[in-house]
Amino acid sequence: MSRLRRINNKLRTHFDGRVWAVLDDECLVLEGSLDSWADVVEAGFLAVKGLRFRCKDGIRRGRFRGFVNRVRFTGGEIPPMRVPEARDAGLEGEKPDVLVIGGGITGCAVARELSRYDLDILLVEKEHDVAMHASSRNDGMVHPGLDLFKGTQKYHYNRLGGRMYGGITRDLGVPFERTGQYLCFNGIFAKPLLYLSLLYWKWLGIPGVKVIGKKELHDREPGLGADLTAALFFPGAGVVCPYNLTIAYAENAVQNGARISLDTAVTGMRTEGGRIVSVTTNRGTVYPSVTVNAAGVFADEVAAMAGDRFYSIHPRRGINSILDKKMTGVLLNTIASRINLFSKTGAASGGAKKTGHSKGGGMIRTAHGNILVGPDAEEVFDREDYATNRESVNRVFAKFRETVPALSLTQIITSFAGIRAPTYEEDFVVCKGRRTANLVHAAGIQSPGLTAAPAIAVDAARFAAEILEAGGKRPAVRPDFNPIRKPIPHAAALSDAEREALIRANPDYGVILCRCEEVSRGEILDALRRPVPCDTLDGVRRRVRPGSGRCQGAFCGPLILELIAGEKSLPFEKVLKNGPGGTVLCGPVKAARYE
Repeated sequence: MSRLRRINNKLRTHFDGRVWAVLDDECLVLEGSLDSWADVVEAGFLAVKGLRFRCKDGIRRGRFRGFVNRVRFTGGEIPPMRVPEARDAGLEGEKPDVLVIGGGITGCAVARELSRYDLDILLVEKEHDVAMHASSRNDGMVHPGLDLFKGTQKYHYNRLGGRMYGGITRDLGVPFERTGQYLCFNGIFAKPLLYLSLLYWKWLGIPGVKVIGKKELHDREPGLGADLTAALFFPGAGVVCPYNLTIAYAENAVQNGARISLDTAVTGMRTEGGRIVSVTTNRGTVYPSVTVNAAGVFADEVAAMAGDRFYSIHPRRGINSILDKKMTGVLLNTIASRINLFSKTGAASGGAKKTGHSKGGGMIRTAHGNILVGPDAEEVFDREDYATNRESVNRVFAKFRETVPALSLTQIITSFAGIRAPTYEEDFVVCKGRRTANLVHAAGIQSPGLTAAPAIAVDAARFAAEILEAGGKRPAVRPDFNPIRKPIPHAAALSDAEREALIRANPDYGVILCRCEEVSRGEILDALRRPVPCDTLDGVRRRVRPGSGRCQGAFCGPLILELIAGEKSLPFEKVLKNGPGGTVLCGPVKAARYE
């Protein structure tokens, strides 16, 4: 029996003939209609179960070279991509050598790698700032790769990217620490079993893995549950601020000649003879020689515009909670999660349950000194649904309390949701276009996408350069490329002598506006004057953290709004929280006269 027939038999059994699979240009494609989004997603997983989409040099091997889920969802209306209000001809007629679509960590890293060449590079991002979607809505963990599989692009790029982090963060001036990660276990037989597992980690290529006994584990992490008897320690794990790194990539790209157009959405493409001829945006039509698709949750839609769709993105929402800094050291010092070896279910504990389709979550001490708890995993059909809910937070905290008993909802200062962009194959798509010659895909980038991004960018830039060279333009390496990006100094983190010298040179660094995070007026002004435009409250927050502490901007918010208004010559009511539509003030309040 052929694989296609076996897949259709499974689908018929589960969905009563409402869903079926066909083969289209070596791609497995699902057709039909379902009124439950959970069923649409499950049909996709059922179709690819047991299939292997192994990749080498970005080329998929095996019986099927891709999977597309075209099952219609009839149980609701899937919202279209939100497009910026701006309508102008600012980009009309532009002819960049390379157009990068998407201003997340991957797109900005690709633009920076491309800026090593003497090329005209244009990055377009539909939001009002870079790092607005998954790149500012994740835990910031640099993964050691303990749950990845050889032969996948995730495994390949996670290994390469993880090794690059020390050099990349040093060049870009972004704090990074290899804290290590504890995978904790319970039961009296845990420790000898963990020693046996060291052979597996060595085979997987993860260096330095150690078995930690109960006493040493609790000496290192006294907040962990007393029933935990042993742990595996992965020293390669670390933490970085994901949005700081994305912004740093973008700034260094601009410093080296790349251009970034914000509030710019790709709405269509024209192709001829298997090549992209033009790309339509809300700010005019662009005529790129090469296009890099790093559009996150919308990458498959961009691929469809280009006539090169061989994968599907199914949005997966995860909710994280940030705790007050005073809990760091009390609850946790590094990164920890838990496996119940001898529970009745055998499930991962201390976080969202790990399934074959998702990581299990964990507790992390972030790059900024808070503890992050989460995420969970929920399949959603709205690709921009960032709503949080109490039920998810309660569920995650109940599970994590098994790992850290003192964990409490009262310790939360804020919660946020992010949308992952997985393919049904649960692997990255980093390759040249299959049907479209001048296209590069950097898609399906979910966890560990942050870890993998530096390595993905190197290959995506190389693919673009190879396409240009094949078309007759040999990209020359720029001798004046400067990989160093000078960060904004954080006065509170400096020594007394360094801080005094900074304040003497610029007194604004001696005026503290955000008391929770000890952010000075000078830092905020620097953030407003950087190479990538910033003119919103949340834009400033992402760069230098005012409003990120316990009070969440209740005290410093009005002061920062006033500073933005003065620096950007805006009326107070025109200063936005996060971009167009995010008005903070409605207008002036009429003065009252009292007798």
